Amino acid sequence: MGVDQPQRLPSHTPTCMGCGSDNPHGLQLEVFRCGDEVFADLVFDERHIGAPGLAHGGAIAAACDDVLGFSLWIAATPAVTRRLTVDYLQPVPLGCTHRLTARIASREGRALHVDGVGVGVDGVTRFTASAVFITVDAAHFAAHGDISGFGELFAELTRYGGAGPDAGSR
Repeated sequence: MGVDQPQRLPSHTPTCMGCGSDNPHGLQLEVFRCGDEVFADLVFDERHIGAPGLAHGGAIAAACDDVLGFSLWIAATPAVTRRLTVDYLQPVPLGCTHRLTARIASREGRALHVDGVGVGVDGVTRFTASAVFITVDAAHFAAHGDISGFGELFAELTRYGGAGPDAGSR
């Protein structure tokens, strides 16, 4: 994979609320990797309305959780959200494209510290996010859910991953 060319990443699962193309109620995000960053272009619509004409903060947080979670492709390991913080800097209008970009800021043991920023096509930063994800193995999902829904996801991680801060300290 050329790290300077955006590479579309596979969804977590086809039914994922954030990135699953088979979930008509989800955000249906398409997430890309370019070097040691991941990004998605977000357009919130009437399904995501908070105040009239504006995206609901919960929809923004869901998008942040999903896109920042795609840092697992850089770390080349499955991970789950421990903490997510979103700073809402400006209202996010419906129907307007915002690019959410995320990168691993640091890694401490199993903890991935990830930062993200949401910028409108007008150049205005409307929200930022930070998260801590904890790396896990496939057994975690087998113990707490239906691992068959992941298909080949775990095998694909090793094919796509492997850059970013402390990538070798697994």
